[in-house]
Amino acid sequence: MEAATEARVPQKLTGKGQATRARILEHASEMIYAKGVHATNNEQLRHAAGISGSQLNHYFPTKESLVLAVIEWQAQRVLTFHRSERFTHFDSLDSLREWAGFYIAYERSYQEGCTLGSLASEIIKTDLDVRTELADAFEQWRDIFRDGLERMQSLGRISVEADPTRLAHLLLSAFQGGMLLAQVAREIAPLNDALRAAIDYVQTFAKPTAAGVPDGVIA
Repeated sequence: MEAATEARVPQKLTGKGQATRARILEHASEMIYAKGVHATNNEQLRHAAGISGSQLNHYFPTKESLVLAVIEWQAQRVLTFHRSERFTHFDSLDSLREWAGFYIAYERSYQEGCTLGSLASEIIKTDLDVRTELADAFEQWRDIFRDGLERMQSLGRISVEADPTRLAHLLLSAFQGGMLLAQVAREIAPLNDALRAAIDYVQTFAKPTAAGVPDGVIA
């Protein structure tokens, strides 16, 4: 659902080494998403990725190092997608609606859920020391919305009374909560309602344009 990208890799790796590492991360991410952290073991991962035990230990000597890399890999996929030009840096209400519309229209949204959110829900149950990295990933995601809302203010599209950080938290929370409820209900309506309600609230801070119509409203 999100555009794929590779997590940062050690500079000393060859092209083949980078490809092997990326393959391990992709399979590890899928297995943790489907089975959870505790149910994902080295033997299953070696078989799925087609690697040896020595290769796995070379790239990820501990489970914590693997989980940290998976967090970064998934986070970069989400962040790269949200930083793409298609959403014009979230500097208008229309760009927020286009973002919501993408997930609402994507027929497998309620089946797949949010990959980063699902990963976080699994990892926080463990005793692995990776909460800081998870928190940082979500903060970067929030900041994409916050920066966009700040640009909307600087462009005179929303009132200076709006709090970009609070509104960014609202948008991200609506997405995470709506996606979870959509998965439970097995239909997209909860996500649709949550995102539209959040964006409608952001719209209450919209400033009238020269034509007397708030930005993003179709007259």
